[in-house]
Amino acid sequence: MPSKESWSGRKTNRAAVHKSKPEGRQQDLLIAALGMKLGSQKSSVTIWQPLKLFAYSQLTSLVRRATLKENEQIPKYEKVHNFKVHTFRGPHWCEYCANFMWGLIAQGVKCADCGLNVHKQCSKMVPNDCKPDLKHVKKVYSCDLTTLVKAHITKRPMVVDMCIREIESRGLNSEGLYRVSGFSDLIEDVKMAFDRDGEKADISVNMYEDINIITGALKLYFRDLPIPLITYDAYPKFIESAKMMDPDEQLETLHEALKLLPPAHCETLRYLMAHLKRVTLHEKENLMNAENLGIVFGPTLMRSPELDAMAALNDIRYQRLVVELLIKNEDILF
Repeated sequence: MPSKESWSGRKTNRAAVHKSKPEGRQQDLLIAALGMKLGSQKSSVTIWQPLKLFAYSQLTSLVRRATLKENEQIPKYEKVHNFKVHTFRGPHWCEYCANFMWGLIAQGVKCADCGLNVHKQCSKMVPNDCKPDLKHVKKVYSCDLTTLVKAHITKRPMVVDMCIREIESRGLNSEGLYRVSGFSDLIEDVKMAFDRDGEKADISVNMYEDINIITGALKLYFRDLPIPLITYDAYPKFIESAKMMDPDEQLETLHEALKLLPPAHCETLRYLMAHLKRVTLHEKENLMNAENLGIVFGPTLMRSPELDAMAALNDIRYQRLVVELLIKNEDILF
């Protein structure tokens, strides 16, 4: 069995690996809390050594969790242009280099979201400053999330905000919330209402008495996203966190995974997890805890980038665990 001193060394080394910028401040907190410098060889009161080790492990955990709260401020949303080859009628000039676009067909490319016209070679140099125009963005469902929020100048998709407000106003005590399915035809009606009317869509109790129709419409929105809320690029890191056994390492890996999400995706995920946490506070009535919600939302928010069906199937349990961890630790991670 390893000695206390070697165990202490391993714990200290492990904590050192996970220290970031506030390293000095964390060390000061630990020293102040213990009343002595850690690892001091001059300490003659050996009876305090077990207490020091226990206190150190507990304080290290608390300090590391507190550090996770110092999340970076969400930057201004950026969006790449959605260029497609285009045939222009009449004379056209490139809006990037201001030179004439020669040819009779396929003279250049046009952004499907903001209408920017440029040469194909110029499109590689255009900055990620697409400002989607509502005349080009004609639907809400199946629309890229960042494109939608930039077109409507909102922090989050209006579907998410409006559905969650409606659910929290009259559905938190509904048994099987999010697990029970609503009538599919009426869910399609809600989808068409958002596509047609946007933020003016009426999803009140007067139109849809069954709250499961609203929860179904919200889940459908996330399923229809061309890029999932937890993006393909960030997916492996989230799955990696679910496979870890140490709770602190899980949180730190989740924290790193969240940084990989586009700002609009991260903000929407934050808002959704805060809502699902409030749903769990009514578990006695709705019978939906974090584990049950993870089962529902895991495959809804995450899609494996792997084409192998077997690999995607094996990931389902980890997808569930990722959402469960995000709900339970919402106050720490976001």
